[in-house]
Amino acid sequence: MKRHQTLQDLSREHHTALKLALAARRAATSGSPREILASATACAEVFASHLEPHFVVEETMLLPAMAQAGEGALVERTLNEHLALRQLVSQLAVGDAATLLNFADLLSAHVRFEERELFEVAQASLEH
Repeated sequence: MKRHQTLQDLSREHHTALKLALAARRAATSGSPREILASATACAEVFASHLEPHFVVEETMLLPAMAQAGEGALVERTLNEHLALRQLVSQLAVGDAATLLNFADLLSAHVRFEERELFEVAQASLEH
């Protein structure tokens, strides 16, 4: 789908997040402590350099506009998922498979939610 200009960069960044989630899921289910720890470290680094800034843009620009447009439920879900991902990433240093898998699953589901629901509603309001 062709995204509104305002959403294009955010949408492109979701591709990076999905690749990260896939790699994390593979590592988490590999059974290799070394792969799990390496992936957990990579996730924490990518989160800090790419995902956290992405969240900040959404939280300071997109979500306030959506809240004003009466989309409080979508905004609340987005903020809750951002918080949960931040909490999980802070636990990745332990390097356990379960935390890594939870992070991967939530990140993947979150991106899909934003693309299929949040951005669809945002796009509709931006086009009017």
